Amino acid sequence: MGRLFWKFFLFFWLAQMVTSTGVGFAFWALRGAHERPPVAEAGRHADGQPPPPPPHHRPPPRSAFPPPLLPLVAGSVVSLLFAALLARYFARPIRNLNKAFKAVADGALETRVGPRMDRRDELADLGGQFDHMAERLQNLIRSQQRLLHDVSHELRSPLARLQAAVDLMRQQPERGPALLGRIERESERMDALIGELLTLARLDAGSQGSFDEPVAIDELLDRVVDDVGFEAEASGGKVVRLPGPVVHVLGNDALLHRCIENIVRNAVQHGPEQGVDVAVSTTMADQGCTLVICVADNGPGVPEDALQSIFDPFFRCPQGRSTSGYGLGLAIAQRIAAAHGGTVMASNRAGGGLMVCVQLPVRGPSSLRPSFSS
Repeated sequence: MGRLFWKFFLFFWLAQMVTSTGVGFAFWALRGAHERPPVAEAGRHADGQPPPPPPHHRPPPRSAFPPPLLPLVAGSVVSLLFAALLARYFARPIRNLNKAFKAVADGALETRVGPRMDRRDELADLGGQFDHMAERLQNLIRSQQRLLHDVSHELRSPLARLQAAVDLMRQQPERGPALLGRIERESERMDALIGELLTLARLDAGSQGSFDEPVAIDELLDRVVDDVGFEAEASGGKVVRLPGPVVHVLGNDALLHRCIENIVRNAVQHGPEQGVDVAVSTTMADQGCTLVICVADNGPGVPEDALQSIFDPFFRCPQGRSTSGYGLGLAIAQRIAAAHGGTVMASNRAGGGLMVCVQLPVRGPSSLRPSFSS
């Protein structure tokens, strides 16, 4: 038994002892007043003799204990048992939580205490919060480990090619110009990967500048559709923007541009080889308090069990065309939306293809004008 058990035990026991003592003395005093014989009004009869005792009156039996001790002893025994049970009732779940915290500190992140609580009170809620914390911590550690593994894997290939190019330059100096081009390309790939990782880390740390500048969403979408649509034309695809409301939101223009561009570019890269059709639309929700930007394509879609995984760093869907990306675009887009107080969700379209929707809150000096852009 720990110190908390004995604290609860002594506190409850002393409280009940005081109560039992008060009740015992009150009972003794009331019993004594009830058993005291009534005094005759005159004190004696006319003949001078004391009044006879009342009929059927017997003197009270003598107790083995003085009068107040009997209820006191009985109350002490009952309170002792009650205090022990009550202290154990409170101390057991806290002891389980203590063991669980030690287990998590030792690395056993799969430890859970909810099934062992077997109660419905604040201590059970505390156990549920502990389980939630342990689960989040376990997922975070696994994510960090997976990220470290993926980064090592992505950097290993360009580093191996760089090392091979350097060795070939030493063995065949005449191939220097061609090998220098290879070294330059691999260096650019590594620089792009490191830049994406730095962006991801800064977004996770919340150090990406201010988010209080007014952003014209219609102008931003026009720039994204024009840039990515020009690239899609090379493979016979097209990117169009559907008419929608013109809205201004508070945020970071550069980050929002990158968020939407990553989603649209991902749709173009994973579309069918004969040409992808990407449609960008905007609608209002929650009575004009939320802006919804949807990017829909006609690609193969994503398996239902992978709709959430596509926002994990370095995740590559088994369907769709292979690309030269690193699987960080949608992860960065999700974090940018979260930094603006929004969300990103993906779903498969009924007619085929994938739809990714960004929900952004319309805050501050936003304006919803009746004009529409095409």
